[in-house]
Formats: sequence, C-alpha cells, structure tokens
Amino acid sequence: MNNDLRARIRDGDPPAFAALFDSYARSVYNHAFRLTGDWSVAEDVMAATFMEAWRLRAKVDPEGGSLRPWLLGIATNVARNHCRSNRRYRAAAAAYAEAGPAEASVPDHASEVAGRIDDRRRIAATLRALGALRRTEREVLVLCLWEGLAYTEAAQALGLPVGTVRSRLSRARAKLRTAAEGELAREIREIREPAPRSRQTTGDRVNAVRPAQEGIR
Repeated sequence: MNNDLRARIRDGDPPAFAALFDSYARSVYNHAFRLTGDWSVAEDVMAATFMEAWRLRAKVDPEGGSLRPWLLGIATNVARNHCRSNRRYRAAAAAYAEAGPAEASVPDHASEVAGRIDDRRRIAATLRALGALRRTEREVLVLCLWEGLAYTEAAQALGLPVGTVRSRLSRARAKLRTAAEGELAREIREIREPAPRSRQTTGDRVNAVRPAQEGIR
C-alpha cells in the first residue's frame, strides 16, 4: 500500500477506505473466525474492525508497508470482546462440528461431498484444539502461523515485546500439537466406531416419512 493511500486514509478519504476494505476484508474475516470459532461472530468482528479502523485512522503511519498487521491487531482486540472465554470458543467449535453431518445427505457428487465433510472435521478438530489454548496463546499462534506475520509485526499488532511473542508462540505450538493429535485421534475413533442408532418402531418410521410424502403432494 503506497504512502499516498496511507495519507488519504489518515485524512478520512472514503474511496481510500473502500480500497482498504476491498484489500483486507477477507483476511480480517478469516482471522476473526480463527479467533472466535464462529462465522457469524467473525462477520460482526470484521464490521467492527473497519469501524474502529476509521475511528483510529489518524494513528496510521504516513510511511510504511502493508496495513494488514494494523488491521489484524484491531480485529484481535475486537474479537476479545466477543469471545472472552475458552468455554465460549469451544462451544462455537462444537456447534460448527455438529452442523457438518447435514452435508452427508446430499446424494450427488459423493466424492466432493465426502471431501467437504472431511475438511469440516479437520477444521472442527483444529478449532477444538485451539480452544484448549489460553486466549493469549491462541492470538499469537493465529497471527504468526495462520496469518504469517513476522514476530515484529505480531508484537506490534498485540502491543507486546518481541521476546514475549516468541515465548508464547513456542508454548502455543507445543500445546496445539498435542491437543490437535488428541482431537484427530478422537475424530478417527468416532468415524470407525459410530454411536449406535436408537431403535425405531414401525409407527415412528411411518410418522417420520409422512411429512415428506405430504410435502410432495
């Protein structure tokens, strides 16, 4: 992002801010999801991030490179207010996982559907593993590993010393690896040993089919 555009953003130029949104909205949205585990909340975080960026536009350095680290830092702060506890994060991950099996009912393109379900299981397992981390560990992990920020950029985004970012990332990596392995192992066990289906009487089956038949009429 050139310095002219930075200057226009500092001056509150609407077209410049529109360009900023177009460039980084998806990145902020994905970052917010990794921090909250909920696509709906991530959308709220993304909107609030750009509103806060507009409010803080005067703090934009007139010279520099990408404004992405700055925006991700704002998004991280905003996400804290939406997901203050790991319990809420784990609940969002569980809800995401529970929504997955519905895709299995689609009859066409079976291999593609199976791939989407497998991807969804992996994402859900990763989210649950992230839920085992402290919020501060999750933030530095997401910024450095998923978003690819350098230590100095992550430190700037979080308002921390570079040494703190390095130590937190080291601990978070080790904890995530252990948690992710446990979650994936559990996923494999659930696939190989599905929960027994409840027995259903003939009357129950008739009642279950009847609404669908009536809908066809």
